[in-house]
Amino acid sequence: MRVHVLCFGVLKDLLGRDRDLVELGEGADVQSLISVLRERIVFSEKVWSTLAVAVNREYAGLQTILRDGDEVALLPPVSGGAGIDPSTAGWFYAD
Repeated sequence: MRVHVLCFGVLKDLLGRDRDLVELGEGADVQSLISVLRERIVFSEKVWSTLAVAVNREYAGLQTILRDGDEVALLPPVSGGAGIDPSTAGWFYAD
């Protein structure tokens, strides 16, 4: 099955794109998707552990079962006004 992954905030900036299409086995859950993405994208553990996830525009937990065509949004923590350049913020990259 295929799911559409949308990236927001600094994730979009770091990846250089705002969406991706990911192939998963039938019955995969959000945790499975994140495991696949962690193999593809090297960020620090802090990023992965603080993400909020929405499936089809509703917040979802790690055990939420995905279906073909689902839209999964990855939402990093939001803060404003810091003026930090995400490309130089060590918090985002693997330690």
